[in-house]
Amino acid sequence: MNRKNITEVFFSPNGTTQEVVQTIGRNFSAEAESCDLLRAPLQQDKRIPKDGLAIVGMPVYAGRIPGLCREWLAHLKGEETPAMAVAVYGNRDYDDALLELTDLLEENGFTVIGAGAFIAQHSIFPKVGAGRPDQADKEAMALFAEKCKENLACLAAGETIKIVVKGNPEYREPGNVPLKPSADKACTRCGVCASLCPTHSIPKDDPWRTNQKTCISCGACIHNCPAGARAFRGPMYAIAEKEFCKKNAAYRKPELFY
Repeated sequence: MNRKNITEVFFSPNGTTQEVVQTIGRNFSAEAESCDLLRAPLQQDKRIPKDGLAIVGMPVYAGRIPGLCREWLAHLKGEETPAMAVAVYGNRDYDDALLELTDLLEENGFTVIGAGAFIAQHSIFPKVGAGRPDQADKEAMALFAEKCKENLACLAAGETIKIVVKGNPEYREPGNVPLKPSADKACTRCGVCASLCPTHSIPKDDPWRTNQKTCISCGACIHNCPAGARAFRGPMYAIAEKEFCKKNAAYRKPELFY
């Protein structure tokens, strides 16, 4: 069963969460509205009617959804609106992030009809999960969409849908990544990184600098820099990369709940 309107909500500093959400959305024959939280954070309530469908995708940071996204998603309101919860992680683990997102949506008036954890290239250590999402991932996204369509039909028939998602209900403590991106001499001071930084950690008048205390290491400045001047670098990064790649080399598959 399809919806008249689909709202695709995502925070996607590196483009992969957006890719996953939109790939899932293309399996529905309805026009989709994009709600890009990186470029247009929700500051006021946005309501999605009961006859709509929300596909909400979040990246996983240290096993949780980003803290600032919780603040923005508090403005996303449903009216018993069907929703699909999507967590995208870099082949390590999604821990409690998918459960956290599912709980948040249900608290905000949505009926979660499916939840999925999908793999993408790691945003800090791109050798991990390189090439993901791949064709097998996209096939899992199509299956996920079809199962959610079935749940939409059940919901329309008056049945109760209750999704049970893996995770610790108390959630793990939010972590802080000590690795922060920096700019090199290729920086042209164009200001793109400063304009997109979700925590305003890059001064517009001095984009070489990064506020180490407020940066969340999301990688938006790296992914969107037209000169390729920003990156994670340095001896500590090289050591951490080697260890992380060793621990997380095994191919992980998407996990779906419906």
